[in-house]
Amino acid sequence: MNNNLALKAAGAIFLLVSVMHLMRVILKFELIVAGYSVPVWFNLVGFVLSLLLSLWMFKSAKEKL
Repeated sequence: MNNNLALKAAGAIFLLVSVMHLMRVILKFELIVAGYSVPVWFNLVGFVLSLLLSLWMFKSAKEKL
């Protein structure tokens, strides 16, 4: 049961991160880190990767039942 809960929590966190990446893409929010402007395509990659990780965590939690 503990592993199942941990997988669901990780899935929720990755899902939240993916939504935040998508919001930056939609809102075209400018992000500057150490004087360097981070391109929006970087967030598209982050969105896809974090969404895939989230789906993987939820699928793994479902299989453990």
